[in-house]
Amino acid sequence: MFDRENYEKRIEWYKDARFGMFIHFGAYATAARGEWVRSVEEMSVHDYQKYIDAFDPDDCDMKEWARMAKKAGMKYAVMTAKHHDGYALFDTKLSDYKTRRDFVAEFLEAFRAEGLHVGLYFSLIDWHHPDYPHYHDRHHPERNNEAYKNVKHDFDNYLRFMHGQVKELCSNYGKLDIMWFDFSYDEMRAEKWQAQKLVEMVRSLQNDIILDNRLEVSGEGFGSLLSDHPSDYCGDFVSPEQIIPPYGLFDQQGRPVLWEACITMNDHWGYHSQDHNYKKPMTIIRKLVECVSKGGNMILNVGPDARGRFPKETIRILNEISVWMRNYSESIYGCGASVLNKPENGRITQNGKILYYHVMEMSIGGIPLYGIHRDNVEAIYLLSDHSELQIMDNWIVNNYPDIVFIDIKGNDLPDPIDTVIKIILK
Repeated sequence: MFDRENYEKRIEWYKDARFGMFIHFGAYATAARGEWVRSVEEMSVHDYQKYIDAFDPDDCDMKEWARMAKKAGMKYAVMTAKHHDGYALFDTKLSDYKTRRDFVAEFLEAFRAEGLHVGLYFSLIDWHHPDYPHYHDRHHPERNNEAYKNVKHDFDNYLRFMHGQVKELCSNYGKLDIMWFDFSYDEMRAEKWQAQKLVEMVRSLQNDIILDNRLEVSGEGFGSLLSDHPSDYCGDFVSPEQIIPPYGLFDQQGRPVLWEACITMNDHWGYHSQDHNYKKPMTIIRKLVECVSKGGNMILNVGPDARGRFPKETIRILNEISVWMRNYSESIYGCGASVLNKPENGRITQNGKILYYHVMEMSIGGIPLYGIHRDNVEAIYLLSDHSELQIMDNWIVNNYPDIVFIDIKGNDLPDPIDTVIKIILK
């Protein structure tokens, strides 16, 4: 039975963190055409093996990864322990289909050393295992291979293997803060994965671990966390993919539901050498603010190349995010949705009696702080340097007594990406 009291306790740190790094790392980086390359191109195990053999990340420094994540203001990170191709990045004893180096161990050590919370992504799907359904499965690379048409798969055997690998991760690598399962589809969902048994096992080994909702659904669904009667395997947060919910998310009682938007920097999760369609740092920063203003988190993806290096565009974006976060992270960490509606010139995040007004559009005749009343204000500061801002009182603004106006000198905002005004309420 869903235990809401324990639920609220274990998600407390996660709600405060708000910003994380996703890392999709694996042998698909050698193909350099994204993490779904084997499925998209319907490769056989034999055809894919050349990428497995070539995967030797000789310049992989996870300590540097962790430093970049921390500098960019991320508070947690999740890395792929195993993606859909079935190739494990950890020292599993249940298969030889694994890397020579235990990248999971390296990742956890490096990111913990920087004080970040750590999590692992684990695919419920395995295109390498002989007992995972092949023919006519919607995603399997061999879905159209007639040789598998009459093959009988022992799915119970697959489940024993899959549960066993999850148990290894939960038993052999110290405290894990997040387990990010991926994903359910068609009839492959919930008890098809023996989800009740799986979650009971995970929580018996990692009592405070946070789980996503993808034992029930995928990025296209919400799951029973939004219902009056969540399942035991509903997860702790909803995981919208490549989209930010238009109005946040709420359960059937109208209570806010925790969610995390998982977002790529370009158009792929795994490394794609020809995909240079990177989002601008300004876009990512503003979308992070949007997530927090709606009560959600953002986990931003990096796809290292086959040598284990972050793409140069990724590093540039992370560095630009770090500049903004150094000035304004107070308006992200520990914050959530405001009691006020979204203003037309930006967004608002809130932490108790402190409002953070994110101004993204310059005004003429003073900047209006919509929804803010003079009588409720204790003080107003520019968050970047903590300089006090005076409430305007002149013939230009006095026609609008229900709105506080502040004067920021010049014709441009101090920070064109997002200038944050700290408002302390009485």
